[in-house]
Amino acid sequence: MIISESQGEMTFKPVSSFHCEVEKSKDRDELGNRVTTVKCCGRLVSESAGEIKGVVHPLIPVGGRIIVNLGDVSHLDSSGLGALVGLKASAIRQGFCILEFANLRPRILDLLRITNLTQLFSS
Repeated sequence: MIISESQGEMTFKPVSSFHCEVEKSKDRDELGNRVTTVKCCGRLVSESAGEIKGVVHPLIPVGGRIIVNLGDVSHLDSSGLGALVGLKASAIRQGFCILEFANLRPRILDLLRITNLTQLFSS
């Protein structure tokens, strides 16, 4: 919990268990696409699903290649999975953006297999 004081009032904010860092590479991939990497850490659950959407969705219309690194995501619930599916669908709809998910942990891979989403996430 973060406690801040401003003008005599104290504000209590829960520390987010999820965050993303965006890195825009100056280099291009082998196809000439700009590469943006979004590194995600923590629990991607209902309380944090909006954060990943808020970070990745504005990158999609810019185009290029977006790599969402999920290697440090410790937990994924149905809302988090829904956020990832929605982002992938948006990227496919845009047509000029390649959205990839990298470094999926075995538990997340199992979840994708169980929900029959493996093919969507590997394309």
